[in-house]
Amino acid sequence: MAPYISRDRASIFVLLASLVLPFILLDYSSSVLFASAKSPESKDADLLEFALNLEYLEAEFFLFGALGHGLDVVAPNLTGGGPLPIGAKKVELDDLTNDVILQFAFQEVGHLRAIKSKVTGFPRPLLDLSSKSFAKLMDNAFGKPLVPPFDPYANSLNFIIASYVIPYVGLTGYVGANRLLESATSRELVAGLLGVESGQDAILRELLYERKEQLVPPYGVAVEEFTNRISILRSKLGNRGLKDEGIVVPFGLGAEGKVRGNILAGDVNSLAYSRTPEEILRIVYGSGDEHVCGGFYPIGASGQIAQSYLN
Repeated sequence: MAPYISRDRASIFVLLASLVLPFILLDYSSSVLFASAKSPESKDADLLEFALNLEYLEAEFFLFGALGHGLDVVAPNLTGGGPLPIGAKKVELDDLTNDVILQFAFQEVGHLRAIKSKVTGFPRPLLDLSSKSFAKLMDNAFGKPLVPPFDPYANSLNFIIASYVIPYVGLTGYVGANRLLESATSRELVAGLLGVESGQDAILRELLYERKEQLVPPYGVAVEEFTNRISILRSKLGNRGLKDEGIVVPFGLGAEGKVRGNILAGDVNSLAYSRTPEEILRIVYGSGDEHVCGGFYPIGASGQIAQSYLN
């Protein structure tokens, strides 16, 4: 026979459950409830600060590639005293490429200043922009070590291929962030950032597209294959399905399924793909796991969102 519980005792159990259960649920899904409890301004600030990680990466890579020095010379007030990037250096770029990359570099300086005018931000994180870092990424993209190791600083073509790795990730991050932002001011800022990042990605893709059949020495692999391999790797690391496409794709993936040329990457309706901060971290860490830092951020990205996964 089941034990008898009086009505009064049952009422006490119900009352206790009603008091305790919310705290159990809070502990079980603390991250979700914490996010929903944060003020709109705080949530916006976290997302805007997160973007600084990629803006720092782009600014330093482009500045060093074109000028041989970075933010510490061009805009030291934006570094926040953060450590110098590892391994970044000047490239002997052809005139056109140097002109384009220098424009990108100063655009990124503006992006940093714009974001930091809205949020407190953080010092420049430690960035690994060494040849070794890019070589590891390319090895992962091809599923084997390239011989010799890929060097982004060897020549103009290599630098453009390496540059292909970066702005598109930020572009998809801004698309993803836009729907999460609460204030019109934040959305306006992200729309402005997205517009320029999209332009940078489009120019890089066009520069590579006009050389799509050119073999990248000494590997004997066409430029289009490099972009396809990089895009496949980014989708794999992001682990949320196809969100990346090279400059030449099968007919089924081209615009309206009618073309193979793919100057701009987009979904079935030719809309830009969207990524979450978690997906971004998986890609830039090169680990496929937002909890495991590495890649371009050897000790992890900065800001509340990135650090929450490392803590």
